[in-house]
Amino acid sequence: MFALPPVTQALIVANCAIFFLDSMSRGSLGMAFALWPVGPQFMPWQLLTYAFLHGGLSHLAFNMFGLYMFGGDVERVWGARRYLAFYLFCAVSAGVMQLIVTALVGGYYPTVGASGALFGLLLAFARCFPYRVVMPIFPPIPMRAPVFVTVFGIVELVLGITGTQAGVAHFAHLGGLAGGYLFMRFWRWR
Repeated sequence: MFALPPVTQALIVANCAIFFLDSMSRGSLGMAFALWPVGPQFMPWQLLTYAFLHGGLSHLAFNMFGLYMFGGDVERVWGARRYLAFYLFCAVSAGVMQLIVTALVGGYYPTVGASGALFGLLLAFARCFPYRVVMPIFPPIPMRAPVFVTVFGIVELVLGITGTQAGVAHFAHLGGLAGGYLFMRFWRWR
Protein backbone atom coordinates (compact mmCIF):
# COMPACT_ATOMS: atom_id res chain seq x y z
CA MET A 1 0.00 0.00 0.00
CA PHE A 2 2.77 2.46 0.88
CA ALA A 3 4.49 1.84 -2.47
CA LEU A 4 1.47 3.33 -4.23
CA PRO A 5 1.68 6.90 -5.54
CA PRO A 6 0.02 9.49 -3.28
CA VAL A 7 -3.26 10.15 -5.12
CA THR A 8 -4.08 6.46 -5.58
CA GLN A 9 -3.26 5.86 -1.94
CA ALA A 10 -5.41 8.84 -0.85
CA LEU A 11 -8.36 7.65 -2.98
CA ILE A 12 -8.24 4.18 -1.43
CA VAL A 13 -7.98 5.60 2.10
CA ALA A 14 -10.81 8.09 1.46
CA ASN A 15 -13.13 5.42 0.03
CA CYS A 16 -12.45 3.06 2.96
CA ALA A 17 -12.85 5.81 5.56
CA ILE A 18 -16.13 7.01 4.04
CA PHE A 19 -17.40 3.43 3.85
CA PHE A 20 -16.77 2.91 7.56
CA LEU A 21 -18.27 6.31 8.45
CA ASP A 22 -21.35 5.40 6.45
CA SER A 23 -21.52 1.99 8.13
CA MET A 24 -21.30 3.58 11.57
CA SER A 25 -24.06 6.03 10.68
CA ARG A 26 -26.20 3.12 9.40
CA GLY A 27 -26.19 4.36 5.83
CA SER A 28 -27.38 7.90 6.52
CA LEU A 29 -24.66 9.39 4.29
CA GLY A 30 -26.32 7.75 1.31
CA MET A 31 -29.42 9.88 1.65
CA ALA A 32 -27.49 13.09 1.03
CA PHE A 33 -24.44 11.94 -0.93
CA ALA A 34 -25.59 9.02 -3.12
CA LEU A 35 -26.53 9.91 -6.70
CA TRP A 36 -30.31 10.26 -6.83
CA PRO A 37 -32.18 10.75 -10.12
CA VAL A 38 -33.14 14.31 -10.94
CA GLY A 39 -35.95 15.14 -8.55
CA PRO A 40 -36.46 16.29 -4.97
CA GLN A 41 -33.48 14.36 -3.54
CA PHE A 42 -30.97 15.25 -6.27
CA MET A 43 -28.22 17.73 -5.42
CA PRO A 44 -25.39 18.73 -7.81
CA TRP A 45 -22.59 17.55 -5.49
CA GLN A 46 -23.95 14.01 -5.74
CA LEU A 47 -22.37 13.75 -9.22
CA LEU A 48 -19.06 13.36 -7.39
CA THR A 49 -19.82 12.20 -3.86
CA TYR A 50 -21.64 9.03 -4.96
CA ALA A 51 -18.30 7.64 -6.18
CA PHE A 52 -16.98 7.55 -2.60
CA LEU A 53 -19.91 5.54 -1.22
CA HIS A 54 -20.29 1.78 -1.62
CA GLY A 55 -23.17 -0.65 -1.19
CA GLY A 56 -21.28 -3.23 0.84
CA LEU A 57 -17.87 -4.53 1.81
CA SER A 58 -17.49 -6.68 -1.32
CA HIS A 59 -18.43 -3.70 -3.52
CA LEU A 60 -15.78 -1.60 -1.79
CA ALA A 61 -13.19 -4.40 -1.92
CA PHE A 62 -13.56 -5.02 -5.66
CA ASN A 63 -13.41 -1.32 -6.50
CA MET A 64 -10.40 -0.67 -4.28
CA PHE A 65 -8.64 -3.74 -5.67
CA GLY A 66 -9.14 -2.32 -9.18
CA LEU A 67 -7.83 1.06 -8.06
CA TYR A 68 -4.82 -0.65 -6.49
CA MET A 69 -4.13 -2.80 -9.57
CA PHE A 70 -4.45 -0.13 -12.26
CA GLY A 71 -4.37 3.32 -10.64
CA GLY A 72 -0.81 3.42 -9.40
CA ASP A 73 0.69 2.67 -12.80
CA VAL A 74 -1.40 5.32 -14.54
CA GLU A 75 -0.58 7.89 -11.85
CA ARG A 76 3.15 7.20 -12.22
CA VAL A 77 2.94 7.86 -15.97
CA TRP A 78 0.60 10.86 -15.93
CA GLY A 79 1.49 12.53 -12.65
CA ALA A 80 -0.76 13.23 -9.69
CA ARG A 81 -2.61 16.29 -10.96
CA ARG A 82 -3.70 14.95 -14.34
CA TYR A 83 -4.47 11.52 -12.86
CA LEU A 84 -6.77 12.98 -10.20
CA ALA A 85 -8.52 15.23 -12.75
CA PHE A 86 -9.03 12.20 -15.00
CA TYR A 87 -10.40 10.02 -12.18
CA LEU A 88 -12.86 12.68 -11.01
CA PHE A 89 -13.94 13.48 -14.59
CA CYS A 90 -14.68 9.79 -15.20
CA ALA A 91 -16.70 9.63 -11.97
CA VAL A 92 -18.77 12.66 -13.02
CA SER A 93 -19.28 11.37 -16.58
CA ALA A 94 -20.42 8.01 -15.18
CA GLY A 95 -22.87 9.88 -12.94
CA VAL A 96 -24.22 11.94 -15.85
CA MET A 97 -24.75 8.78 -17.89
CA GLN A 98 -26.56 7.16 -14.97
CA LEU A 99 -28.84 10.21 -14.63
CA ILE A 100 -29.67 10.04 -18.35
CA VAL A 101 -30.46 6.33 -18.22
CA THR A 102 -32.60 6.56 -15.08
CA ALA A 103 -34.52 9.48 -16.65
CA LEU A 104 -35.15 7.43 -19.80
CA VAL A 105 -36.29 4.26 -18.01
CA GLY A 106 -38.09 6.06 -15.20
CA GLY A 107 -36.18 4.40 -12.36
CA TYR A 108 -35.92 6.12 -9.00
CA TYR A 109 -33.11 4.61 -6.94
CA PRO A 110 -29.76 5.89 -5.70
CA THR A 111 -26.42 4.97 -7.29
CA VAL A 112 -23.19 4.49 -5.34
CA GLY A 113 -19.68 3.28 -6.11
CA ALA A 114 -16.42 4.12 -7.82
CA SER A 115 -16.94 1.61 -10.64
CA GLY A 116 -17.58 4.23 -13.32
CA ALA A 117 -14.33 6.02 -12.49
CA LEU A 118 -12.56 2.66 -12.49
CA PHE A 119 -13.80 1.81 -15.96
CA GLY A 120 -12.31 5.08 -17.20
CA LEU A 121 -9.11 4.15 -15.38
CA LEU A 122 -9.08 0.76 -17.11
CA LEU A 123 -9.18 2.56 -20.45
CA ALA A 124 -6.29 4.81 -19.41
CA PHE A 125 -4.31 1.75 -18.28
CA ALA A 126 -4.90 0.06 -21.64
CA ARG A 127 -3.75 3.18 -23.50
CA CYS A 128 -0.62 3.58 -21.35
CA PHE A 129 0.29 -0.12 -21.30
CA PRO A 130 -1.12 -1.72 -24.47
CA TYR A 131 1.15 -4.78 -24.24
CA ARG A 132 0.57 -5.52 -20.56
CA VAL A 133 -1.24 -8.82 -20.00
CA VAL A 134 -4.19 -8.90 -17.59
CA MET A 135 -5.60 -12.09 -16.08
CA PRO A 136 -9.24 -11.55 -15.03
CA ILE A 137 -10.74 -13.65 -12.26
CA PHE A 138 -13.50 -14.79 -14.59
CA PRO A 139 -12.81 -16.03 -17.19
CA PRO A 140 -9.20 -16.81 -16.22
CA ILE A 141 -7.86 -16.15 -19.71
CA PRO A 142 -4.80 -13.91 -20.05
CA MET A 143 -5.40 -11.03 -22.45
CA ARG A 144 -3.67 -7.81 -23.39
CA ALA A 145 -5.02 -4.73 -21.63
CA PRO A 146 -6.84 -3.24 -24.67
CA VAL A 147 -8.58 -6.58 -25.32
CA PHE A 148 -9.51 -6.80 -21.63
CA VAL A 149 -11.10 -3.33 -21.71
CA THR A 150 -12.94 -4.06 -24.96
CA VAL A 151 -14.33 -7.34 -23.61
CA PHE A 152 -15.45 -5.70 -20.37
CA GLY A 153 -17.04 -2.82 -22.31
CA ILE A 154 -19.01 -5.22 -24.52
CA VAL A 155 -20.09 -7.27 -21.50
CA GLU A 156 -21.30 -4.11 -19.74
CA LEU A 157 -23.24 -3.02 -22.83
CA VAL A 158 -24.91 -6.42 -23.21
CA LEU A 159 -25.76 -6.64 -19.51
CA GLY A 160 -27.07 -3.07 -19.52
CA ILE A 161 -29.30 -3.61 -22.55
CA THR A 162 -30.65 -6.97 -21.36
CA GLY A 163 -31.02 -5.88 -17.74
CA THR A 164 -29.50 -9.18 -16.63
CA GLN A 165 -27.93 -7.94 -13.39
CA ALA A 166 -30.45 -5.82 -11.54
CA GLY A 167 -28.94 -3.31 -9.14
CA VAL A 168 -25.74 -2.81 -11.16
CA ALA A 169 -25.28 0.50 -12.96
CA HIS A 170 -23.92 -0.89 -16.22
CA PHE A 171 -24.49 2.32 -18.13
CA ALA A 172 -22.61 4.27 -15.45
CA HIS A 173 -19.65 1.98 -16.14
CA LEU A 174 -19.97 2.76 -19.84
CA GLY A 175 -20.25 6.46 -18.96
CA GLY A 176 -16.92 6.20 -17.15
CA LEU A 177 -15.37 4.60 -20.23
CA ALA A 178 -16.81 7.32 -22.47
CA GLY A 179 -15.65 10.05 -20.10
CA GLY A 180 -12.16 8.57 -20.03
CA TYR A 181 -12.06 8.47 -23.83
CA LEU A 182 -13.24 12.09 -24.11
CA PHE A 183 -10.76 13.28 -21.49
CA MET A 184 -7.86 11.60 -23.28
CA ARG A 185 -8.98 12.95 -26.67
CA PHE A 186 -9.25 16.50 -25.27
CA TRP A 187 -5.88 16.22 -23.55
CA ARG A 188 -4.26 14.91 -26.73
CA TRP A 189 -5.89 17.68 -28.78
CA ARG A 190 -4.59 20.33 -26.36
